[in-house]
Amino acid sequence: MDPIIISVICLCLIFGATTLGSSLVFVCKKTYSARTGSMIVGLASGIMMATSFFGLLLPSIEESKSIYGEKLAVLPVVLGFILGGVLLYFLDKVVPHLHKDSEEAEGIKTDKINRRFKFILAVTLHNIPEGIAVGLLCGYAIGATDNIETACLGALSLAIGIAIQNLPEGSAVSIPLLEDGVSKPKAFLLGTLTGVVEPIFAFIAIFLAAFLDSALPYLLSFAAGAMMYVTIDELIPEIKCRREHSHFGLWAFMIGFAIMTCLEILL
Repeated sequence: MDPIIISVICLCLIFGATTLGSSLVFVCKKTYSARTGSMIVGLASGIMMATSFFGLLLPSIEESKSIYGEKLAVLPVVLGFILGGVLLYFLDKVVPHLHKDSEEAEGIKTDKINRRFKFILAVTLHNIPEGIAVGLLCGYAIGATDNIETACLGALSLAIGIAIQNLPEGSAVSIPLLEDGVSKPKAFLLGTLTGVVEPIFAFIAIFLAAFLDSALPYLLSFAAGAMMYVTIDELIPEIKCRREHSHFGLWAFMIGFAIMTCLEILL
């Protein structure tokens, strides 16, 4: 396997899935029901939680042990994990954004940004750690000197998992915009743009992982911490808010986690 070709495929997968999901605005006339929305959030939560463990933390621990030894291995893993959460906490408090079905905006208070754009920013924030995660595993594969095929398959399985959740996520942005009076082409464009951050941050992460070998354990656990923060702080509470349909979201979480587990085992 050629790690560079695999990396290109991975970046195309995650961005292409968001674009494809956003294109559903041309065939759908109304947004998802509360039940379907809960299931979409649950699926995304399960995939992101499993990704944090299997795709990022476990490789971080293995790399840390090989670079820093058994006794010091814990430091890069824990420090990177905490810093990942700190970054997302900072962005959460600084970037003005608004979650779907929420009346109160988060981040710095401003009236210069309308509610529609704040909602787009909220989804965009979620996509940042996903792009970092895929990019780091691609960079790990590019810089690997042995077990290259295993590293490539790990990056590919993660990209497939992220792409699965990006499909409904893209439509969850574009279709509500259509209901708000936005034209179909513009709703499609805005939905697609929420996914642009993924390949951008993935490319940055590829560079860091490929050329900063000793920092890889920090970077992998950093991405895990950022993804875990988003899942626990934003997505899981969103499932519980829809009390009438929360069990649908819970089972979707289980299915998402199971999907990523299968991908890790099979690939």
